[in-house]
Amino acid sequence: MMPNRRVVVTGTGLITSLGTGTEKNWQSLLAGKSGIGPIGRFPVGKLDTTFAGEVRDFDPEQFVEKREVRRMDLFTQYAIAAAELAMRESGLPIGADKPHGYAPEKVGVIVGSGIGGLGSLEEQHKRALEKGFDRISPFFIIQMIVNMAPGLITMRYGAKGPNWSPVSACSTSAHALGEAWKSIRLGEIDAAIAGGAESAITPLGIGGFSVMKALSRRNDAPEKASRPFDKDRDGFVMGEGAGIVVLEEYELARERGAPILAELVGYGANSDAYHVTQPAPGGEGAARCMRLALQSARMDPSEVGYINAHGTSTPYNDANETKAIKAVFGAYAKKLAVSSTKSMTGHMLGAAGGAEAVISVLALTRGVLPPTINYETPDPECDLDYVPNTAREVRISAAMSNSFGFGGTNAVLLFRRLP
Repeated sequence: MMPNRRVVVTGTGLITSLGTGTEKNWQSLLAGKSGIGPIGRFPVGKLDTTFAGEVRDFDPEQFVEKREVRRMDLFTQYAIAAAELAMRESGLPIGADKPHGYAPEKVGVIVGSGIGGLGSLEEQHKRALEKGFDRISPFFIIQMIVNMAPGLITMRYGAKGPNWSPVSACSTSAHALGEAWKSIRLGEIDAAIAGGAESAITPLGIGGFSVMKALSRRNDAPEKASRPFDKDRDGFVMGEGAGIVVLEEYELARERGAPILAELVGYGANSDAYHVTQPAPGGEGAARCMRLALQSARMDPSEVGYINAHGTSTPYNDANETKAIKAVFGAYAKKLAVSSTKSMTGHMLGAAGGAEAVISVLALTRGVLPPTINYETPDPECDLDYVPNTAREVRISAAMSNSFGFGGTNAVLLFRRLP
């Protein structure tokens, strides 16, 4: 055991409603482009919400053999594609036959999903009712279960370390990164492919959140519907996709000449223990989680230059997250740049934390902060600097990424720019 080893990000894979690929997403984010539009995947019928952040440019056959595509749910396809993008960028070598190759047993894959194969579940249930339960696809179970995403990734790259899926609603992929970080720090593994994927833009997914009154109903202007921290916000917008990173122990990554993007220095995980959907009053749980991340990084709050907020565009979350930030950062909160990229991608549920971790790393490495678009009417309860509507060039040394989920589950990640 070598506790407290340093952990760095060496590869990123990003798929959102803004497109497939990290660079494509980054350019759209800086341009303040919205990926939200009318749902085209299925007839919306009588649904109260008729729009979402669908990934429209994704071609699974660029990443998976054609015969394999039908055996995978869309969320798994996203996970494999994002992992491939991250591995290409990282060049992570696995196997003794490669220069500086990692032992397969020391490479883990921790990739989760908040909901998993919902589309496959709906499709096969419909088929069973119409044709009989003996006509269900033999691939149904492996399409549906969440851990098939990391399982298939391990087989693709020969990674024989820990292989599992956290499932913690909207905190899922932030927990995946945090737990991978802990395993590398403790010496249990030397590298990990970590993050999350989601594809819940289905009749049940949209219908379920809609009847909860959780989704925006701004059907006449979907591109303006996700408006975190704005006074006129009326609910979140469903997104989908994947966010996956390659993490490595710093000295090993440096030795092999890896493209080190940033260091993951802090992680907090806790619970509100308050309500199934609403955050704890005043953002108490979120504040504790941010403090945990700062403590684990041994970082002073004043060192953080940017927060990629959970910022869902719901009345409760945005006001309580603002209160939590002020509780943690005190007077310095007014000087902090805080933005929610969900204003452009929509809320990717279990993939959100991974995607926003990638975005936080890019903000550090590129020296530009993505904006919160659709910020038009200030809310007295949300009175911080939300980088409104336009990207901002500024050099920061550390970035925080917040993820909070149903069930009161919280996860916070802290990244630092290397000199």
